[in-house]
Amino acid sequence: MDLEALYRDLHAHPELSFAEHRTAGIVADQLTALGVEVHTGIAGTGVAGVLRNGEGPTVLLRADMDALPVRELTGLPWASTVTTEDEAGNPVPVMHACGHDIHITCLLGAVEELVGSRDAWSGTVVAVFQPAEEHGGGAQVMVDSGLYDTVPTPDVVLGQHVTPLPAGMLGAHSGAAMAAVDTMEVTLHGRGGHGSRPETTIDPVVMAASAVMRLQTVVSREIAPQDTAVVTVGTLHAGTKNNIIAAEATLGISVRSFNEDVRERVLGGVDRILRAESEASGAPQAPDVVWGERYPVTVNEPEATARVTAAFAAEFGADRIFDPGALSGSEDVGNLATAAGAPLVYWMLGGGDPEVVQAAIAAGTADTDIPSNHSPYFAPLAQPTIPTGVRALVVAAREWLG
Repeated sequence: MDLEALYRDLHAHPELSFAEHRTAGIVADQLTALGVEVHTGIAGTGVAGVLRNGEGPTVLLRADMDALPVRELTGLPWASTVTTEDEAGNPVPVMHACGHDIHITCLLGAVEELVGSRDAWSGTVVAVFQPAEEHGGGAQVMVDSGLYDTVPTPDVVLGQHVTPLPAGMLGAHSGAAMAAVDTMEVTLHGRGGHGSRPETTIDPVVMAASAVMRLQTVVSREIAPQDTAVVTVGTLHAGTKNNIIAAEATLGISVRSFNEDVRERVLGGVDRILRAESEASGAPQAPDVVWGERYPVTVNEPEATARVTAAFAAEFGADRIFDPGALSGSEDVGNLATAAGAPLVYWMLGGGDPEVVQAAIAAGTADTDIPSNHSPYFAPLAQPTIPTGVRALVVAAREWLG
């Protein structure tokens, strides 16, 4: 399998959450060609491959498949030029801005390697290619769609996520490794009218602007410095014309936290501020809230994480293994482990140019000079990222498969 060519093809043809039809077809074809038992259509576009090889534990390896509504600006020859409609029917650009194309490629490469080394291990490998990690909670939807009625229930769940850290590096954090996320779309209600007569209206744009600024105080003034939380207003939409005062404004809000007490405090603060700003403006009704993704904290089971980290150090050398600490990004891979009652180990895979990253770190400009996940400039190196990611999945799986 030409993994680099596969990666470039996937990168050039990204698909949004639950629309990964082409991607799922490629995955199913590759698994079939490897002689793996293939199950398609799980949660719509999810694919699972089962490789049975005698008695032994069952190991689940997971990759997510969806892309993001981002216009790619990398300038690469294989850059995405895809546009499509989102779930609301709006035209949007599409890009693999979070590296899920790398995840798919590495997992297919790992399955190929495990197929070719059956005489060296025993047990069952379940390769799960999950839809909708970015939007829609695809892991839980796969579980609810009967994933574990279709494939064997795993004894351990393993996975990885590419990052802008130097290519060839691997890092796992024991315990709470990634934050919980609560997303919501909030509609603030006003009373529309002519832009020349604001006294006859209740302006939701002013209401939204005040709410956005006040929301910045939830973490800075209500959460202790030793705790961690993030409140981000990622979208704000209101109005259609500059001389019309709209009737409503919508905010897209994302909250990150690492423990339930902080989570409840932050969400309570967000709710209080939205209601208070609405009431202060004389809104005709309270804000409407529609919840989106709500993923729990991603928790790496300590004993299993120690096993994987030791195996990585033995395989790659201790100088290539690091602890990234708890990350404020969020993941739904933990739902696959929770539903199975199995430990999870989820690690970070470096994908950045080592020389560029190290130079930026030394200059203190990494945050501005190194494109992060979800950036329109995010483009992991194929080499040595893909070989490292393939080998990491195989090494981690073999810790259980013998």
